[in-house]
Formats: sequence, C-alpha cells, structure tokens
Amino acid sequence: MSSRIAVIGTGYVGLTTGACFAQLGHDVTCADIDAEKVAMLNEGRIPIHEEGLENIVREAVKEGRLRFVLGAANAVEGREFVYLCVPTPQLPDGSADLSYIQGAAAEIAPYLDRSAIVINKSTVPVGSTRRVEQALGRPDVTVVSNPEFLREGSAVNDFLNPDRVVIGADDQGAATRVASLFLGTRAPILVTDPASAETTKYASNAFLATKLSFVNAVAAVCEAVGADVNDVMLGIGYDRRIGHEFLRPGPGWGGSCFPKDTRAMISIAEEGGYDFTLLRGVIEVNDEQFDRVAAKILSAISGNVATSRVGVLGLTFKAGTDDVRESPSVEIARRLLAAGASVRGYDPAISSLPNDLGVNDVEVVDDPYAAAEGASVLVVLTEWDDFKWLDLDKLGETMAEKNIVDARNILDRGAVRRAGFSYQGIGRN
Repeated sequence: MSSRIAVIGTGYVGLTTGACFAQLGHDVTCADIDAEKVAMLNEGRIPIHEEGLENIVREAVKEGRLRFVLGAANAVEGREFVYLCVPTPQLPDGSADLSYIQGAAAEIAPYLDRSAIVINKSTVPVGSTRRVEQALGRPDVTVVSNPEFLREGSAVNDFLNPDRVVIGADDQGAATRVASLFLGTRAPILVTDPASAETTKYASNAFLATKLSFVNAVAAVCEAVGADVNDVMLGIGYDRRIGHEFLRPGPGWGGSCFPKDTRAMISIAEEGGYDFTLLRGVIEVNDEQFDRVAAKILSAISGNVATSRVGVLGLTFKAGTDDVRESPSVEIARRLLAAGASVRGYDPAISSLPNDLGVNDVEVVDDPYAAAEGASVLVVLTEWDDFKWLDLDKLGETMAEKNIVDARNILDRGAVRRAGFSYQGIGRN
C-alpha cells in the first residue's frame, strides 16, 4: 500500500531514503535548503557518487513518485510520515550536535497533519526522540526512531535489502505503521523502545570499528612473527561465531560514520557513568594504524624524504563513494606531508580535495600513472578494483624507485615482484 512520505534533508541518508521509498511505491516529497540542489534533483541528477541511486531518482521523478522542494515547511503538509534526515555533526567533546534536527522539528511543527508520525533517521544519541517531541510541541504527533544502516557505495542495496529494520517507539500503533513502509523489503523488523533503537545504531558501528581495529592489530603481530594476515583471517572467519565480514586489514578505518559514532558512543557511556575503555582502545589502535602505514611508506624511500614524492592511489575513505570525510588516505597523506615528502594522488571518484582537510599540498591528478610519475613509492590506500589491473611495467617506467606499499592487500604480490618492484602489504611478507 502506498503511503505519503516527506523526507527533510537530501544529504546522503535523506536522498537514499527518499529515492528508495519511492522505489518501493510510496509517494515521496524531499526537502532541502539549497535551491540549486533542489533544481538539480528534480532534473534527475544527483550530487553524490552512489551506485544505482541516480537511476532510481531519475525514474521516480519521471513517474511522479518523487519530487524535491525548497524548505521543510513545503514538504510536510498532507504527509503521513515525516523523516528527519539532517546532519548531526560531532561537537568537540565527541557528542552529537542536535541543533539541526531540533531546528527542523520546530520548523515543520505548525504544518504537520494531526496524527502524523515524525521519524528520526539521522544518527542521534539516546534521548533524541524526547528532544524532537519537545521541539515539535505537538502532543497529537508521534515521534519514532528508525536508525539507518546504510553503507556508502552499497546504500541502495542496503535500503532495499536490509539485514534488519529497527524501529523504536513507545506507541505500538505508530511502530506498526512505520513497519508497514518496509513490507516490500521482506526484512526482519525489530520493534523496541526509542532508547534501545538509538543505542543500536551506535553499538553496531562501534562493534564494526572494533573488528577492524582488531584485524589491524593482528596484522601488526603477523608482520612481527612472519605470519600472513590473509590466511589468519581466513582461518578465523570460518568460525561461524565470527564470520568473514570486516576481517580485512587496511590503512585504518574512517568515513562519515565510524569515527563520529565511536566517539559519540563513548560520550553516551560517559553521560551514563561508564568509562568505555575498550572503545577508547579501538580508536587508539586506529590512530596507531595511520602512523604504522605512514612509517611503512616512508621506510620504502631510499633517498631523502624531503626530496621524494609519494604516489597515492585512492583518496576516498572506501571504494564506491566520493566521500573523503575522515578518510584514512587523507590521514596518512597528512603524516607524509609532515615528514617532508611531496604527495601526488589519484582517485577515480574525485578530482580535488576540499580545502578544509588540511592537505592542500596534495596534488590531485586525473590518471593513476600520473600519480606514480617520479614517485619513490606508490601506495594503494583505497580498494578500487581499477587498481588491480594497472600496467605494472608502465608504472615502473615512470617511477623514480620501484616500491609499492599495498595498504589494502588487493594487488597480486607475486606479479608485482616479478615486475621488479619491492612490495609491502599489511600483515604479510
């Protein structure tokens, strides 16, 4: 059955949520404060790199199931469900800034229909449902938590084929109505209280970050004892209690969710009187991984670091996205620059780096071979499949020294060495 849905905010989560609900057959109106962006979206064009999303937006707009308007107040009249998908940036103390979500709630309050359901989709700390209720000041409107579990690069599939749908509500009737929106996904639906739903989001990301930090710590042990981390993780992953997912070593974890959510989880715990030392250690191990990978890269340079260039393949925090927020590549580039090296990078999804990242001296080029030109070492920092098939002979001809550091373990190390390169991976010799 089709429902009338409004989505406030057309960022990564809001745009995916609105488009995928339209794909499921619902009637969706999305609101944003950027007039240029609204016009672009109504033309079926999207401002982010996300597989399959642009086609869904274009088709849904064409068929009239999806539209974009300027201003939240213009989106909510006549809507049964209103999703809040606005930013919740991290404050200096690690907690989430709720000013945007509270502001959006106050803005839409006068225009909501009676018995409308307002749903928190943004990642918000425990107690946010109550804060939105206070900002709305509408006792005839119910507020529900429905956290997102979208992975950048596979967000469309994650929404349409979710592992689970979590709904937090004190009103079981409202929870049932929200659950009905997801009938087309055939996913398990967990209905719980708002605090448990809000905690589930942070706990999920904190656990995944813990797995990644654990793997990178084991990789350091493997290097020390001469073991191969790929084989070790394969052996671990066959244990059904553990599984194979998130057991791949790398340069560290980052992105728009894990760093923010792990720190927020620590802040939430502190507010409850618990010192989450385990999670502090997870973050510390991740910071150490950035240092270890940077040191590995610098150790491959035989000459003076200050006169050497490092070629970087991959600048986004993961493949399949154009997001560089909290990217391990950027963190490592920052360390290389501080050591005096010059850095030239390439990524298939971006042509420049934002000025506010503090790595303005990184030269971004539009070709992987240009990134390698004149480099003393070439490092793979993002796991784009494109990098597996590069012409190794062509790379070697352009480099000052034939050194490769594969921080994602995606290259064929035998082929790399046969081409005359020195090769270093993560957790393997």
